[in-house]
Amino acid sequence: MVERAEFEGFVEARSSRLLRTAYLLTHDWGLAEDLLQTSLAKAWFAWPRFDTNPVAYVRRTMVTTYTSSWRRKWRAEVPDGELPDSGRPDETAARDDRAALWHSLGRLTPRQRAMLVLRFYEDLSEAQTANLLSCSIGTVKSTTSRALAQLRLDPGLLDYAPARPRRRP
Repeated sequence: MVERAEFEGFVEARSSRLLRTAYLLTHDWGLAEDLLQTSLAKAWFAWPRFDTNPVAYVRRTMVTTYTSSWRRKWRAEVPDGELPDSGRPDETAARDDRAALWHSLGRLTPRQRAMLVLRFYEDLSEAQTANLLSCSIGTVKSTTSRALAQLRLDPGLLDYAPARPRRRP
């Protein structure tokens, strides 16, 4: 029991500094925590043999564990120019589109945003939107038109704008 208490005291006193050392080796906090845990587990089994300086043993264990882990990795991969087809649509592009649209809508005035949400998200007619907002149908048309024009010029949406068809002269 005395050995266990000594080991726990060692871990409490030194683990934060040892974790920084592990991070400097791995450049990843998750890997550093795993490396420190593995090294401390190895130190626990060797604890009764320590006469002096267990810190040096744990540091050395971290270095050898780390180097043996990257030595074991198979590094004979040959990169290929083509990635295999995943067969699924890219969902991140849709999320990027939605995020960009969300930020652009936030840059509109509250009235313009309300008009677009009611007209296009809620799919209300111009008359229903006018009735709901207590304004004329002409106001709904003009405000919606200005809001859409502003969205077309919004820098956050320029990459997402569809190509406009060319007009014939």
